[in-house]
Amino acid sequence: MSGQPTGNPLAHAVRLARETIPPMHPAGRPFVLGGLAATLLLRRLWKPLGVAGALATAATAAFFREPKRVPPPRENVAIASGDGLVSLIEKAVPPPELGLSARPRMRVSVFLSVFDVHVQRTPSAGMVEKVAYRPGKFLSADLDKASEDNERNSVLLRTIEGHELVVVQIAGLVARRIRCDVAEGEKVAAGQTYGIIRFGSRVDLYLPEGSKVVVAKGQRTVGGETVLAELPPLGEG
Repeated sequence: MSGQPTGNPLAHAVRLARETIPPMHPAGRPFVLGGLAATLLLRRLWKPLGVAGALATAATAAFFREPKRVPPPRENVAIASGDGLVSLIEKAVPPPELGLSARPRMRVSVFLSVFDVHVQRTPSAGMVEKVAYRPGKFLSADLDKASEDNERNSVLLRTIEGHELVVVQIAGLVARRIRCDVAEGEKVAAGQTYGIIRFGSRVDLYLPEGSKVVVAKGQRTVGGETVLAELPPLGEG
């Protein structure tokens, strides 16, 4: 009968599970393994504690999920680096530690709640020119001054078309660890996972002059897929 699975039913079930359940980012493995160990210990002490431990471990695994994303087949655009809510669209000066001009650029900020996917993805294909980490405070990431005061990690990316894009991972009230897995001189693809912020955060994207922002404040984004802006033709940025 058409539409019925063929072959080994167990293999079919495993394949469906892999397609349905997103893989986990490597940064989550120590937390999940620790949670599993704690769950087994708690279960020996008292079964309800074991259930609570299992639920907490499952929630942790879900936090570190890294779903597959397909970037749009468009050139000269900047896509969202994270899942979340567009919280700010305004002009601002890029992080000074990158050594760029102090001239303000258009900035699109995306706030990630603890329920959002927390991996960060590159906004365009290109070359990483600089990576700069700066320690700071842990204010709520949805505040305007979080971009200036909070702990952050900034990446300067030169797109294939020659534009400068700056993407900044910002720690939040709960987030206390920023991980960046790209280095200066590394080539990246559009929508490639390059880092993660643990437990609540924000991602800022600074655009070249002449870019056209195509999202609105309050709009939800899908990291690696949602187009945030159309970049200007080469020579106009």
